Amino acid sequence: MEPGIIIANFVYAIFGVILTLIFMLLGFKLFDRITPFDTSKQLSDNNIAVGIVVGSIFIGLGIAVGLVIGMGLN
Repeated sequence: MEPGIIIANFVYAIFGVILTLIFMLLGFKLFDRITPFDTSKQLSDNNIAVGIVVGSIFIGLGIAVGLVIGMGLN
């Protein structure tokens, strides 16, 4: 493989990671707005149910956005 292709794929991967993290942050903020409680406070109070839901949101958004970005960049 050519070094230019390797460098381009690395830049695309970094760009994809940044976009995925931005969408995960936006998803968390949206979840925090639509719930009637303060999600950050519940997490700091060690509410396991909220932690499981927030974790599943991160996993779901990470998989979905990561696949879309990965397929779009190749």
